[in-house]
Amino acid sequence: MTEFDSVVRSKRVVTPEAVVAASVAVRDGRVEAVADYDACLSARRVTDLGDVALLPGAVDVGTGVHVPGWGLAESYRLVGGAALRGGVTCVVAAPAPARPAITCAEELRVHQRAALGAAVSVRFLGGVTRDSSPLDLADLQAAGVVAFHCSLSDGGAPDMAELSDARLRKSMAELAALDAVLLVHAEDSDALGTPPVAPEQRPPRAERRGMERVIAAARVVGARTHVCPFTAADCAALLAAAESIGVAMTAHTCPHYLCLPSEGLDPESPAHACRPPLRSDANRQALWSALLAKGSAISTVGSGHLPAHGLYTLEWSLSALWTAAYRRGLGLADLSRWTARAPAELLRLDGKGRIAVGFDADLVAFDHGRKVVVPPTDPSPYAGRELTGRVRRVWVAGREAATGGVREP
Repeated sequence: MTEFDSVVRSKRVVTPEAVVAASVAVRDGRVEAVADYDACLSARRVTDLGDVALLPGAVDVGTGVHVPGWGLAESYRLVGGAALRGGVTCVVAAPAPARPAITCAEELRVHQRAALGAAVSVRFLGGVTRDSSPLDLADLQAAGVVAFHCSLSDGGAPDMAELSDARLRKSMAELAALDAVLLVHAEDSDALGTPPVAPEQRPPRAERRGMERVIAAARVVGARTHVCPFTAADCAALLAAAESIGVAMTAHTCPHYLCLPSEGLDPESPAHACRPPLRSDANRQALWSALLAKGSAISTVGSGHLPAHGLYTLEWSLSALWTAAYRRGLGLADLSRWTARAPAELLRLDGKGRIAVGFDADLVAFDHGRKVVVPPTDPSPYAGRELTGRVRRVWVAGREAATGGVREP
């Protein structure tokens, strides 16, 4: 009889086909079999989770890594710990704000070395600036970036100033030739004014104007684009219209935009630093409607973790998203699709995002019925709130990872 390294059983395993009772057999860091719950499988370690769900590890897109006052390697270690506590097994690091910003292959290698101590898998986005040449972009891709990121305002400032329409079209054409996807912070700088308004006062029209610019550019050059983050629900029609005219445009949002309305937000809440800002409760409800619409172009949901702006969201995002999703009658398959499968498919991360034979054994034991109160002193926007669902255990490439350790400030 074949002996596996480990077997994890659960009555709620989220597979690509359905949520089923199953046993997941692991060998050499990959899933080698998905069998019946009571299948007789020989393994050196067997874990039975019972009713606790087993999810594929989340893939967090555009994670801010650099923690102010900490070195780069220590920042990756801290973010890796927060990721594990939040059920994230693959962090896709944003190119900025960071020191150095990831805008050339040499800077990417600095981050790759610093990330070696992280407890999770780390992938990287390359930054597109006004000065990026075709060679810079090609070198970044060859050195390992999985996608690129740019801003139409101050989304990456001061390292990645806003792009003009001409520069945006040129960059898109160069990335289309590389068959790479471009993530765009789409708030338009002109609509924000000079100097830009305070974060919580940034108007939805800035996002709408930016999206119009992105669609116009992508229509000309045929680039794959992903608006990140998408918050203004009244722009959902623009996303649908883009598809109808042949523009390959999708979008990403964050749990705090889906869970936290601007009304009644504590004056001291770090959520005031969000860019784009949290919007009204009416917008929040409409954003859910856009996310749940048939064939929605809002395909991915991620933490929006950005320590440089005081946003420490990574640890609680999965629980916050599940809390709101469960109240709407949604299931674990929806949660997994938004946070794991769709991000992995968007970035073409082979082996990530699914519990299936041949995929990496990145697994999360998620106690989906457990109530948990976020400590009032927690630095996240969820401080003091009661959430449903908590990560219990995490396996990265088949090995169980410790979810404790030093926390971010």
